[in-house]
Amino acid sequence: MIRNCIGDKFQIQCYKHNGKIHRAWDEAILLDVKKDYMVFGNNRTMVTESEGNTWKTKEPAILYFFKDKWYNIIAQLKKDGIYYYCNIATPYIIEEGTIKYIDYDLDLRIFPDGKRKVLDKLEYNYHKKIMNYSDDLDRVIVHALDELIEDYKNDTIMFDKKNNQIYHFQYKELKEEAKK
Repeated sequence: MIRNCIGDKFQIQCYKHNGKIHRAWDEAILLDVKKDYMVFGNNRTMVTESEGNTWKTKEPAILYFFKDKWYNIIAQLKKDGIYYYCNIATPYIIEEGTIKYIDYDLDLRIFPDGKRKVLDKLEYNYHKKIMNYSDDLDRVIVHALDELIEDYKNDTIMFDKKNNQIYHFQYKELKEEAKK
């Protein structure tokens, strides 16, 4: 078993149900390992889309990947507050320094004022049809969205502003240390 250490650098690969890569991030620095999830940080990291075009993220982010939950959470630390972009997706696996998961289109966007919005319902319905998502998979995905909303309503640690700021500080320290 490979041991992951705080400060290790990973890449992220997001796939679609058909096995095709959807998007990849150049960097995610390991900040914490918990029993049920891992926490990573990045900032201005290169993102490569399936078509080959690239762009850089605009702000620091704290990323939560879960072993058993069908979603991941990205806390985006913007100047006007923390925005959360939550992907309905399979639990992660790590292979050869790369975090991998399958994205199932539905996303939950949470704004600094606490308002939230479910995104990409049309994309989900389209992919569900053309990629033949099973009824069981559909139930898992719908349940994951409900569970994610409940986790937010219950103020789980991933949605705690202070906690995310502490992780961001840790990320900055690790990046500074790596420059030396």
